[in-house]
This record gives sequence, C-alpha cells and structure tokens, in this order.
Amino acid sequence: MTVDELTRPVSRRALGTETLLVLGLSLGQSAVYALVSLVAKLTAEGGLAKQTAALNTSASARPYLDLAYQLLGIFFALLPVLLAVHLLARDPGDPARALGVDLRRPGPDLAWGAGLAALIGLPGLALVWAAAQLGLNATLVPAALPHLWWAVPVLILAAVQNAVLEEVIVVGYLVTRLRQFGWRLGAVIAASALLRGSYHLYQGFGAFVGNVVMGVVFSLFFLRTRRVGPLIVAHTVLDVVAFVGYALLPKSWFSWL
Repeated sequence: MTVDELTRPVSRRALGTETLLVLGLSLGQSAVYALVSLVAKLTAEGGLAKQTAALNTSASARPYLDLAYQLLGIFFALLPVLLAVHLLARDPGDPARALGVDLRRPGPDLAWGAGLAALIGLPGLALVWAAAQLGLNATLVPAALPHLWWAVPVLILAAVQNAVLEEVIVVGYLVTRLRQFGWRLGAVIAASALLRGSYHLYQGFGAFVGNVVMGVVFSLFFLRTRRVGPLIVAHTVLDVVAFVGYALLPKSWFSWL
C-alpha cells in the first residue's frame, strides 16, 4: 500500500457507514430501546400515565458494588464520545477545536451555557407539568439511588456524562457529518432534534416533544457558533438540578411529575 493510498480522503460511503456505526453504538441504540419501552408502557395495564420512568437506578443491593457499577456505567457510556472524536481526527484540523470543546473560551462558554439552561429549563418544567396532566408522560423518577454518601457525586457525574455524550454525538459529531454529506440545514437540524427526542421516548410523548425543541435550539446554536462547550454546560446544569434536586428535596415537591 502506497503513502497516497494511506492518506486518501475517506469516501462519502465510508463516512455514512461510520456515522451509522457510531450512532448504533450510542444514542441510536438508546432510541431503539426507548421506542420498545414506550410500546411496553402504552400496552401495559393503565396505559402510559400509570407507568414509571426511573433514571439513575440502583444496580446492586450492596452499596460498594452498586457504586462500582455506577462508575463503570458512566465510564463506558463515554467511550462512543472518544470514538467520535477519534474519527473526526481524520479530518483536517483539531477535532476538539472543531467541535468547540476546547478551553479557549471558558468564561463565554459558561455564560452561554447558563443562559441556555434557563432558556430550556423554565419552559421545560411547564411542558413536563402539562404532559403529566394530559397523561402524555410516564411518572418521572429522575434519581432512584439509595441515600448513601456517594449518591450525589454519582448523580453529578451522571449529569456530566449525559451532557458530554448527547451534545458531542447528537450535535457536534452528527451535525458535522451531515453537513459533510451535503444535507440542507433544515434536514440537519431535524435529524439531530428528532434523534434527541427519540431516545427520550421511554419517558413519554411530552419528553419527546420537549427534547425535540431543545434539539432544534442546540443545533442552531452549534451551527452559528461551532461550539459544543456551552451546550455541555447547559445540559449538565439541567440534569444536575433534576437529579440532585430530586434526591435531596422532599418527594412531595415532585408529585406533579
């Protein structure tokens, strides 16, 4: 094999296969399971509104074994992110800089992230409440870990893991690849937003709609700024508030979920 063959640009077909494999190993797989979970809830006795969607559940009755499972789950969930960044490294330039996950602008990234969290979070609460009243969501349990010393740190790590995985794969990686395929902006935004909504279907239709809207906003932001960093900050803030708040505050405060 010659040097020219080793450095030949990757074909569109190979990029398409790569994209499907990355999604199949990560959030595309989650979307399939979420759809099956939604069907199960819809066909269960009492319908969707009588079912429960629990996040951050215990993996063992033995605390330290449970902690090990939680940390391993967080670690292995981030491997598709490393794979996506590794594959993007074949493109010219620095993949971290191209995705906007470098540390060149920590102040603006934090500020934009906080603003996006407020923009998404406040209307999102109203949507969750409305979906619950209409029976369009399952009952949400954002944190179902036992009350142990490591529960809050693990919930914070889980929030960071969710944010990094979703924003790098569904926004940074997918939007970049779809634009390389020559997709129009509307189709790129729709694909990213619908994928985000689909892997939340296990929570119900309200969660699907809310996350599609979030996906549209986040995709537009990335296309305009080329920075995933603020999206990771915003997503982390939203999940930390939901997970840790549910774990620490009286459960009666969340009866509307």
